[in-house]
Amino acid sequence: MATKERMQRVADEIQKSLALLIQRNMKDPRIGFVTISSVKVSKDFSFADVYLSWLNLDEESECLEALEVIRKASGYLRTQLAKDIRLRVIPKLRFHHDKSIVNGMTMSKLIDDAISREAPKSNEDKPDTPNLDNDI
Repeated sequence: MATKERMQRVADEIQKSLALLIQRNMKDPRIGFVTISSVKVSKDFSFADVYLSWLNLDEESECLEALEVIRKASGYLRTQLAKDIRLRVIPKLRFHHDKSIVNGMTMSKLIDDAISREAPKSNEDKPDTPNLDNDI
């Protein structure tokens, strides 16, 4: 069995190589600007789970369509990956939509909205404090 360090190194190499392959070699406009957020490799290196996110695609259906385009190109990507990475067996690629970035942006917006609504109320509740800078 592989050590966790080796599994992580292989996952990092797959992530870098796939990012370049998708960016340079895949010309389908449905893909858009895709980011590979992470790659997890199985212990026996037979599978690599690739998590993708899109910042420019707003609708869930657009993301799923782009994901399907990449899934259909997985054989091509695996073949090209074999040319870039020297492994005995190149893992089978499984692509997943990673919603964590979009969820994080949504949560951040909700927090900012809550803070902006709370800020005027908190200023009314504070008593007037003397300005100590003028006393010096």
